[in-house]
Amino acid sequence: MARLDFGSDALWLRLSLLERFGACVTHDLALPLAAIRSVRVSDDAWSELRGVRAPGSAIPGVVALGTRRHSLGRDFVAIYGKGPAVVVELAGAHFARLVVSSRDAIEVADEIRDAAAEAQI
Repeated sequence: MARLDFGSDALWLRLSLLERFGACVTHDLALPLAAIRSVRVSDDAWSELRGVRAPGSAIPGVVALGTRRHSLGRDFVAIYGKGPAVVVELAGAHFARLVVSSRDAIEVADEIRDAAAEAQI
């Protein structure tokens, strides 16, 4: 399953080889911590989808991987089944938002918030 991770100055979305294939990307995504505007948890990841899939793959209610294009820009999603997701709002980055399923969504969101706050200092 895709996971959010962070380094000293970047938020990383780590994808398995199969996820990369489904999302039509060749590498993990790195976004600057300074670009993070907000982080929250959504109890229904599917309600967070905006726009149309382009490129990527999806089976409604099962999996959504890849880029979603909409009037506000692009989102990158890695959603699996039912359950919570971490939603990361970005500014000045390639994507406007990341939506990533996570069993530990609350803890992951807290860690990202802390890392982004430290990067802003």
